[in-house]
Parts: sequence; C-alpha cells; structure tokens
Amino acid sequence: MSRTVLGPFNRVEGDLEVSLEAADGQVSAAWVNSPMYRGFEQILQGKAPHDALVMVPRICGICSVSQSVAAAAALTNAAGAQVPVNGERAINLMLATENLADHFTHFYLFFMPDFAREAYAGTPWFDPVAARFRAIKGSATAEALPARARFLQIMGLLAGKWPHTLTIQAGGSARAVSANERIRLLSMIREFRQWLERHLFGDRLEAVCALESIDDLMSWATGDGPRGADLGRFVQLCDALDLHTLGQAPEVPRYMSFGNYPVEGTPALARGVWHAAAQRLEPMVSSDIVEDLSHAWMAGGGAAHPLKGSTLPDLDKADAYSWCKAPRWQGQVVQCGALSRQVVSGHPLARDMVARAGGNVMSRVIGRLLEIARIVPMMEQWTRALEPGAPFHASVSLPSDGEGVGMVEAARGSLGHWLVIRRGRIHNYQIIAPTTWNFSPRDAQGVPGALEQALVGTPVETGREMPVRVQHVIRSFDPCMVCTVH
Repeated sequence: MSRTVLGPFNRVEGDLEVSLEAADGQVSAAWVNSPMYRGFEQILQGKAPHDALVMVPRICGICSVSQSVAAAAALTNAAGAQVPVNGERAINLMLATENLADHFTHFYLFFMPDFAREAYAGTPWFDPVAARFRAIKGSATAEALPARARFLQIMGLLAGKWPHTLTIQAGGSARAVSANERIRLLSMIREFRQWLERHLFGDRLEAVCALESIDDLMSWATGDGPRGADLGRFVQLCDALDLHTLGQAPEVPRYMSFGNYPVEGTPALARGVWHAAAQRLEPMVSSDIVEDLSHAWMAGGGAAHPLKGSTLPDLDKADAYSWCKAPRWQGQVVQCGALSRQVVSGHPLARDMVARAGGNVMSRVIGRLLEIARIVPMMEQWTRALEPGAPFHASVSLPSDGEGVGMVEAARGSLGHWLVIRRGRIHNYQIIAPTTWNFSPRDAQGVPGALEQALVGTPVETGREMPVRVQHVIRSFDPCMVCTVH
C-alpha cells in the first residue's frame, strides 16, 4: 500500500490537493483538501445587507452571476418581495448564459485536452483526437473561443459587463430590455445555436433533447452528422475507455437540485433530490441542510443549519484536513451539478445513465452537454416572451430584523446563500457552493464526500506522478475551489 499527495491540478479554478492511498494498482481511499481560506462570510458581517450584492460576486470570476442571483434571491426573500416575470426572464437569460458558457469552456478547454496527453499515445484514436483537442494548439480551441466570446456578449447587453455586474438586484433586473434589443438577443442566441449544431452536436438541438436512453445515444452518435462532431467523438472515447465505469460513487445514489430558471415562480428545471436506488424524487427543503465541521479547519464541532452556522478558522484543529465544510442533506452525502439537474428534472437519458451506472465520468460530461441542448431553446423562448415597457424590477424594502434564503443552480450545481439581518445590518451570512457539496471532507460519522468516494477504485499507474484517470474523475466534477473555501 502507498500514499501519494497530488496537487495543485492544472485547469482547475483554484488550488486543490488530493491524498490517495493505493493498493493493487487502484485507489483504496482518498482525502480531498481545499488548501486555502478566504473569509468572505466574515467580511460580510456588520455590513449593510445590500452590500452583499457588491461583495459576493467577487467570490469567483467565472460564476459571479450565480453568486449575484443567490444573494439577490436571499435579499428578495428577506423582504417578502416578488420579482416581475420580465425580471425573472432577464435574470434567467443572464444565469443561463454564464452556466452554458461554463459547460462549453469545461468541455473544450478543461476536460477534452486530457485525451491528447502522451499517456494515450499509440491508441487507435489518438492522432485525430489530439489534433482536435490538444490544449491551446488543437483545432477545437481556435473554433470554440470566438464562439464563446460572441455568446458572452449577451451578458454585455443585459448586464453591462461580466463578471461582477450590478444589474441583478433584490426585486429583479435593473436593466430593462427594449424591442430592438430583444431582436439582438435572439440573434445572438441563434448564432450560438448554429455553432453548437454544426460543431458540438452535428444535429439539431431538438434531436439531442429527444434521446431517451444510452442505447439511443450510442446509436445516434454513429449517424452521419453526429459521428464527425465533438459529442460524437466523446461518445466514441467513452466506448473505447469504458468511461461509464470510471468515477462512480455507488454509495452516493442521491442527486440534488435546488431548481432553476423560474417563470412566475415555477422553475423550468425542477427542485428535488432523486434517489437513484429507489427511483424516487424526494422534496428539497432548506431545513434539511446542515454543515458538518468535524474535519474542517473551522472552530466548533457537530453540524448546524446555515442560518445558525459559523465560519471561524481554527488551523490547529485535530482531525481536520480541509477548509471546506461537509454539507449534508438529511444527514446524507449527495451529488450536484448538471447531471443532477437533468436527473431531477426527469430527462429520460439522464435517468437512464444514472440507473445503469450512476454518476461517472461519462454521465457527468453528457449531463452538461445535454443541458446546453435543452437550455438554448428555453433562452429563445424567454427572449421572445420579454415585454418591453413592462416592469423588470419591483421595489424592495428590507426589514430591520429578518432572514432570507437564496437557492439557485450555478453551472457546477446547487448554490445557497443564507442571510440573517439584525438592526439593519448583516448579522450572519453563510454560503454553500456546489463544489462544497461534491468535494466535502469526511463528516462526524467518518463518511467521505462524493469525490472522495468516486475516486476509490480508480486505476493508478505505477510511477506516474499525476495519474490521468484520476484527473478524468476530478475534472468530471469541474471543481471550483475558490467558491468552496469560505
């Protein structure tokens, strides 16, 4: 038996350190460490509540809109206000733009370049895959980056700038959309659709959304258009490398989503927790969430709901090995992210993938691409439904004492902000980011987090400092450590 510490990882947002114990050529145990502390929750204490909208987007430069939406939702909830439907649609468009740009970037720049590494040289598929996806030099990079930049111009039109917009406020969007701008928005979305249908899918988005099973997917991927497109290439790699068997966490059969993209209060992607073993959707309520501090460098022990939680560093704490807390739903480890959203919302392909092989490297990546195919048509619908001249924002009056909760879905999964106001100031502010769920350390019962369990069984090559399959598993979760470390 051997023990190795890996890190930092390239193409990961923020530092990450993983300790692996290996025996018989595979990982037997893993410990995931988020090795830095930032203190955002402490910074917010004592500030005016609306200051959160200035500060929390700075948590991250790649999901700052998600942080803004969660903070605005917590303030709106504390005020007991209702966002006008125009405001909901405008915020949905901003959040969807950021989330889809994240999925797009992850696939082309973070995940696929690993298959162009020397570890795979000599395989029958290596040369064409390396020519397409090699980091920086591959043809996909040259084609994808301009498409991503044009798509993100939607954010410029709706939010003024990205990241760190102040357009998203408690009560809705501060930026109304004119009739001419609505036409421009629709044109931008359609341009992105055309790129996706030509390069990523090789087919209409509606055809991708209509896939109902893995068998459908494998058959579709051999068609004339999909076979030469990038999803088709990835499906061929999944088949060649058995990626559906890599990164499974069979003891984590629960997939969580806070629900996303509300219109008139009803989310387009449903809220809930899908229990894959029982084939049952269970309700998701905030009161079922706690954060366990037993193995985090945080003062205190036990578990507490975020409204009563604290974030006080304790670097000398015994048994701690991460700055990340251990969030739990009804005391259980859950997975979150695009795959979970598609499973909870009932997409048949996502549920079939999870039923057959659980969360794994293949299903997590397919979940993101499926989400792109499903959300772009929704963006077209939200844009057409915008009503120039109607309100995008409602006035909000915060109480001197109160509480608010903002629960949204960022690209990487479930993001929650919990706010307590006392005498007109922020008394407590707690944040649980998606990577906190997926990369949590062990809890008081010694139960490892989702990634720690998913790494067990991963093959490790003797003498290789950074096993490539370990990197596939970690990057399939698309970690964002800066959001995670409070």
